[in-house]
Amino acid sequence: MLSRTERSGVEESRRGIFKLSTFVASVLILSAACSPSLAAEESVGEKIKKIFSTPTPTPTPHKKKKSATTKKESASPSPTLSRKKKSVSPSPAVSPTAKAKKKSSPTPEPSETPSPTPTPSLSPTATAAPESGKRGAPNATLLPEAISGFENYSPKVQQLLSSALELTTRNLDYKYGSADPGNGGMDCSGFVYFVLKQNGVEDVPRDSSEQYIWLRRAGKFEPVVSQKDDSFEFDNLKPGDLLFWTGTYAIARDPPITHAMIYLGREKKTGARVMVGASDGRTYQSQQRFGVSVFDFKMPRADKGEIEDGKVHPRFVGYAHIPGLRD
Repeated sequence: MLSRTERSGVEESRRGIFKLSTFVASVLILSAACSPSLAAEESVGEKIKKIFSTPTPTPTPHKKKKSATTKKESASPSPTLSRKKKSVSPSPAVSPTAKAKKKSSPTPEPSETPSPTPTPSLSPTATAAPESGKRGAPNATLLPEAISGFENYSPKVQQLLSSALELTTRNLDYKYGSADPGNGGMDCSGFVYFVLKQNGVEDVPRDSSEQYIWLRRAGKFEPVVSQKDDSFEFDNLKPGDLLFWTGTYAIARDPPITHAMIYLGREKKTGARVMVGASDGRTYQSQQRFGVSVFDFKMPRADKGEIEDGKVHPRFVGYAHIPGLRD
């Protein structure tokens, strides 16, 4: 049996529990009523979180831009590197050593300068060898005894031809405008002029065209129209006669005689007609000679093409006897 006091305590505890349960129930009811708003609040919070989550990448590009700026800043220090290059340019303290090498390179250069000095020594040798300028075989010469019947020539003809052949031994070049062997060469009419004057022939003109006129007026010229070496027009051709051509080069002359030589006769060895004088490319024994030389005397062959092309070509026009030479 419980006492009154104990009963009263139990009742009070029951009342307290009841009150507590009612409070809890009310709280639960209130919480249930407030739960949708909280859920809505949570959804708004999530949206806000998403909004804030999206700007989070934005700072990352800002970081990239900052990295670009840092790159630009890194580019700005690159000039500092260029300054380092400038500092490297002064470092060509090594380059003075290169300059010293350049100074060493000129030291071999003086050794090279004497080496070119032999080359000019070669150039005078080239000038001293006009044969290379002649562009042909060496000048040809003959002894008087190599000409058939030379011993039967008149003394004047022998003397004239001997003096002409002596000039072929001097290695004289063809030099236009010269009539003096002392110049190192002569042209064709200069050779004729020098030889005739040397042998006492008077009133000899200097020019080949004038020499032709001189002999025509003296009645000593024999024209040749044929192009054959055995033509009857050569029946009066004698050693010591002058030979004349036109068309060996282009020039305004009247008459247009451009070339003259002295006839020697026939060579014993070959029986071919030969002549002597100065030429810029006539042949002896099928080789071109440039200068004072012995040459073959052959009639120039003009083919149909040369006749029709309208150009100037060499043509033999005749021969002439030197006045007083056969007397």
